[in-house]
Amino acid sequence: MPAIVLKASKSGTEISSAQRSSNVWLFSLLLTLQYGAQPLISKRFVRREVVVTSSVLACEAFKVTFALILISKEGSLKKLLRHWTLVGSLTASGLPATIYALQNSLLQISYKNLDSLTFSILNQTKLFFTAFFAFVILRQKQSIQQIGALLLLIIAAVLLSVGEGSSKSPNSNKNDPNEILFSGIVAVLVASVLSGLASALCQWASQVKKHSSYLMTMEMSMIGSLCLVASLFKSPDGEVIRQHGFFYGWTPLTLIPVISNAAGGILVGLITSYAGGVRKGFVTVSALLVTATLQFIFDGKPPSLYCLIALPLVIASLTIYQKYPYRVRKKES
Repeated sequence: MPAIVLKASKSGTEISSAQRSSNVWLFSLLLTLQYGAQPLISKRFVRREVVVTSSVLACEAFKVTFALILISKEGSLKKLLRHWTLVGSLTASGLPATIYALQNSLLQISYKNLDSLTFSILNQTKLFFTAFFAFVILRQKQSIQQIGALLLLIIAAVLLSVGEGSSKSPNSNKNDPNEILFSGIVAVLVASVLSGLASALCQWASQVKKHSSYLMTMEMSMIGSLCLVASLFKSPDGEVIRQHGFFYGWTPLTLIPVISNAAGGILVGLITSYAGGVRKGFVTVSALLVTATLQFIFDGKPPSLYCLIALPLVIASLTIYQKYPYRVRKKES
């Protein structure tokens, strides 16, 4: 009888493992398409008149809605509400939420001032800053190969910054190199720093506070939204909203990148909980190729020389980083 029970348990485990693997592949495919297409659809469907804060707030509202639907589907909503506390929420999600809110605003600005592939490549520098803050906050070490991969990533970012910042871009309405540099390149690099810091803080909260992915998404969205709403009283965006309304510059198509961005935030949490950061690294590599392909298909514009040089560096960097993780030595263990 014990042997039969063991066999049944093993069979159940195999089914569960197969289903988990299937889910990971599906989520990875969806996130790859979302990452790759987001810069293009944002550029096409979000007019320059759209207030950045309004699009970010709408995105956060959709994230909360999606998370609530998924939690309710799991049947764990009552349990989460029963154990939820305001202090625990602020401790786990308060600072990351504030950081992510600022990061999202910077990303919305950079979307409008960089071509899609340049944005996607520079956005990969968040891996370096994630590794840096993971070491500072969580004491996670890097292998020699990973350090070399991160150096490759920095070289690619510097190459793009110097190349694109010193030349005029047809994507900028004013063809102003300073606008490309400060509102495009600098904005996305600062957003990458903030992303690395917030990722490390979320990982810390996940390990210490044992927060679920959906709950943390909801908490950070709501806290970040409150911070953005408070900033409207003094910010230029607040003045525009008071004069022209919250949906100034919006069209029905503006909802497409907003909903896509919100769905991407949910998918990141799902992939991390199912397969960890390794799978997410492969997703970002694939997304670069998706972006380059879509930009050529829909815009009829091949990648610039700087992108062609930097793209293989970024792909090699991300591939090496994921393939050669740090291994604990016997003495250290």
